[in-house]
Amino acid sequence: MLESFLVTSRETLEASLVIGIVLAYLNRTNNQSYRKTVYYGIVFGILASILSAFIFTFFAGDFEGKAEQIFEGTTMLIGAVLLTTMIFWMMQQRHISKEIEGKVEKHLMSTPLFSHIGIFMIIFIAIIREGVETVIFLNAINYASGINFIGGTLGIIAAVIVGYLFFVSTKKINLKKLFNVSSILLILFAAGLVAHGFHEFEEAGLVSGIINPLFDINNILNENGLIGGFLKGLFGYNGNPSLLEVIAYGAYLALIFYLYKRIESSRIKVNV
Repeated sequence: MLESFLVTSRETLEASLVIGIVLAYLNRTNNQSYRKTVYYGIVFGILASILSAFIFTFFAGDFEGKAEQIFEGTTMLIGAVLLTTMIFWMMQQRHISKEIEGKVEKHLMSTPLFSHIGIFMIIFIAIIREGVETVIFLNAINYASGINFIGGTLGIIAAVIVGYLFFVSTKKINLKKLFNVSSILLILFAAGLVAHGFHEFEEAGLVSGIINPLFDINNILNENGLIGGFLKGLFGYNGNPSLLEVIAYGAYLALIFYLYKRIESSRIKVNV
């Protein structure tokens, strides 16, 4: 449940931030006539996201046996990559307002027709991007441990509320702290997707597990039990992993730590 909540809340929050920034800027600059264009972008973005879900499900249903394992493993790895880019993008959230407002201002300087089209595309692309990513993430979760629709729905609702409060009402929500906590959980979740992805490739016979299993502690903490199942869904816990899965999990975390240090170092240099 928590993994579904985290994914949908973060994805929906990204889109909510874009929508909130655009609406706030239009109100501040007395361009309320473009609000309908924003709403059209929201509606068509959601419809396009739903369509992408149907298309993904349609193609996914055609795979069986080895092809299905390869497809599931690939989906998990793609999901991990997208999660990683999302996390690092959100670390730059301090600049979101200026970037989006700059785009809106540029479009407003065009002719009325192109202004509407430009603002529509900002909203539409923001929603369809997050929608497609959510489809991939939720399918990756489904392959790994199963989707929880309640958690996913609550994540969407929570993100909409946070976005609304931050940009329209109090503006006292500390997004940085919120992003930091959820980023840590999502990094561990993405590491689990990487390990699960390689596990599927092992099952398909594409790669060797090297040592399989490396250890087995299912008699202590069973991956299919209550606690083990929770850890499996959220952090990719496996009671009897292969050496390759452990290496993949550790290598991903090491890569994230390295990239994070690089980003922090560049920030310090810029501030100095």
